Amino acid sequence: NVDGLHLRSGIPREKLAELHGNSFLETCPSCGVEYLRDFEVETIGLKETSRRCSDKNCRARLKDTVLDWEDALPSKEMDLAEKHCRMADVVLCLGTSLQITPACNLPLKSLRGGGKIVIVNLQKTPKDKKANLVIHGLVDKVISGVMDFLNLQIPPFVRLDLFQIILTQALSLDKKNVNWSLRVASVHGQKAPLPFVKSIEISFLDNQGYKSAILQKEPFQLKRRTLQGKSFDMVLKFNFIDSCGCPSTEIVVPLNFKVPEDCLTLDKDAVLQKLRHTAIQESCCGQNAIVERNVMLTPKTKVIAYAIVTNVVRYRMTAEALQAGSLGNAIKRRKESVNGFETSRKRSKMHRRKSRF
Repeated sequence: NVDGLHLRSGIPREKLAELHGNSFLETCPSCGVEYLRDFEVETIGLKETSRRCSDKNCRARLKDTVLDWEDALPSKEMDLAEKHCRMADVVLCLGTSLQITPACNLPLKSLRGGGKIVIVNLQKTPKDKKANLVIHGLVDKVISGVMDFLNLQIPPFVRLDLFQIILTQALSLDKKNVNWSLRVASVHGQKAPLPFVKSIEISFLDNQGYKSAILQKEPFQLKRRTLQGKSFDMVLKFNFIDSCGCPSTEIVVPLNFKVPEDCLTLDKDAVLQKLRHTAIQESCCGQNAIVERNVMLTPKTKVIAYAIVTNVVRYRMTAEALQAGSLGNAIKRRKESVNGFETSRKRSKMHRRKSRF
């Protein structure tokens, strides 16, 4: 699968072989750096995208990582997948038809070293006869039941997204006013989309007399003029798309064109960890925090990078889904003999008898 969920699950990248690529991942063909995005990359087939490597000594054009039908599997990922399968005590094949070669043959490599294969899929697969256990059921229910049986808790999933607020200012010709602009953009580049934002409502505190605005499409940008020396607070209400865990959240942005600000770089991992902890404790999303602030003099520009919690998903134990009768008729095991595993003759006869009707 190329949906990026494997990497988002928390599995370290160096232990993950994404054979067919990741539609949320770009890579630099020159220096090899990978960039995980919060939006789907616009191309497939290992083509160049509209962005470049952020390394100042490189700046090569990035490429997508999703294979097209005629593309060969990347040797680096394939070698890692083969290594893992050869070493594995158990290979879990979850929610796959096991029909596309050569990936479908990878689980069989575990058998040579005495490993076992477990297949969980709604339909039959060509590898069912090689498996030690086959369950025709929903992967979510099966894995939730296994976790419940092992007395292990599935941790909440906290979705974190990044964006930046860009404030640019310039004195008017008469030196009495400040012409300023606000732009809300992706941290991956101003042309990159913000897929989790539906619209942004802008208002001003303390009855400053400034007209409110609603930014309904990208680029989310606002231009205004203010008397020089005047300071005020601006409120940005982010309205999220329907798949987010809450409808909206608000961020207060202070504007003071007289007081210069310095650059600020925080421990990004610590900020994100604190946001995750708070979101789990409060069982809601919308929390946000500043990650970085950069200031440029020509033109006068302040760029503030934020992290924001856009979803919190909790998983309930579903042992009831595995109670008597729910999966009993869908589980097939192989009987262990002196020479290894073989299919139970009794079960095979019963299956043939049922198939006649």
